[in-house]
Amino acid sequence: MKRFKWTALLLMLTLTMNVTAQDLSKYDRGNYIDGKDTIYYRILFPENFNPKQLYPIVFFLHGSGERGNDNAKQLSNGGKLFLKPSVRKQFPAIVVFPQCSSDSFWSNVNIKSDMEGKRFFEFLTGGKPTRSMQALLGMIDDFLEKPYIDRSRVYVGGLSMGGMGTLELLRRKRNTFAAAFAICGGDNVANVKKYAKTPLWIFHGEKDDVVPVSLSTAIADQLTVLGETPKLTLYPEANHNSWDSAFAEPELLPWLFGNHK
Repeated sequence: MKRFKWTALLLMLTLTMNVTAQDLSKYDRGNYIDGKDTIYYRILFPENFNPKQLYPIVFFLHGSGERGNDNAKQLSNGGKLFLKPSVRKQFPAIVVFPQCSSDSFWSNVNIKSDMEGKRFFEFLTGGKPTRSMQALLGMIDDFLEKPYIDRSRVYVGGLSMGGMGTLELLRRKRNTFAAAFAICGGDNVANVKKYAKTPLWIFHGEKDDVVPVSLSTAIADQLTVLGETPKLTLYPEANHNSWDSAFAEPELLPWLFGNHK
């Protein structure tokens, strides 16, 4: 009996792993070459995709732990969200997960640590984009030239390093995005005025010991100073993985796709 139970359990685990792998394989592989740099991405097309129709497009930026060139790790967080049958049915959209190279970063930020290991983030207000950001900017422009992209419904979101990259994208490509969401990210408050009019939902865990929650609350405060009404959700018990709670928000995707230019 015990042997049967173990055999059944192993079979269930194998089937679960195969289903997971099969699901993520629905994201096609692609790359965009920008001069000497190449940015890899995974892309999910709507079911029954028709190139003669217009579709919204979502760019999702991963965190620093998913950097590389395997064109796979960037799907670790968020990839399954857009694969849910209910999501694909209710929000038929093109979803793109680019991958930042291991030797680069999405945003222009200097990260330092003190003797106790506390991290400090110094976000720049100008300067050239990083190599991965530069390639990403070119890749986005290339996608927006496709005849099946609804340019009034272009969205971006990201977590941690990707949340920081999301905010940098908003200022580098003003008037491009209909809405955005940033999870446990951050930016220099001096940059906020450059994207204050873009609908933005900010998420952060109050116990985050990797990226301080103060980075997100400072952005929300600055939006208030600028006369905007910030959309900020804080999770009192969440640490750095606040994206788990953010992805579980039932209104996240309805809100995102409900915004139009």
